[in-house]
Amino acid sequence: MSAAPAAFEHPILRAATPQAWVVAACAAPDVLLIDHANCEKKAASTALSLMFAYALDLELTDKMSRLAREELRHYEQVVKLLKSLGIAPQRLAPGRYADGLRRLVAKAEPQREVDLMICGAIIEARSCERFLALGGAIGGAAGQLFAGLHAAEARHYKM
Repeated sequence: MSAAPAAFEHPILRAATPQAWVVAACAAPDVLLIDHANCEKKAASTALSLMFAYALDLELTDKMSRLAREELRHYEQVVKLLKSLGIAPQRLAPGRYADGLRRLVAKAEPQREVDLMICGAIIEARSCERFLALGGAIGGAAGQLFAGLHAAEARHYKM
């Protein structure tokens, strides 16, 4: 008799990434890595944008400054791996996930700041959850990269 799968539990996310996504991502590691390089750049850009938008909040700008530097270091790690694997960069269509969340952000303050922080937390939490799944499924250098990035994403979504 087999045990029932454990229920998905996460402090922010309501549902797990479908296993079909993990299978598809593992089947196209070049696209996964190129997309992830783009995501790291976008995360750094978002942190810098928050620094400018909320420049009077020194606690936030300090955290976002450190976050932007870390995201750029992650970008550099992904690019180094892309180069070592001989994967040429290419333009990819933007993902619908983050764009869909951002469309829900309030236009007016103070709710806009709260919504932006919540969107960032959800995006980082989803990355954290996916990196854990990818680290064990994809193998090789890409798997090691995603397993290593998992801990950072776990810190980021709590910010």
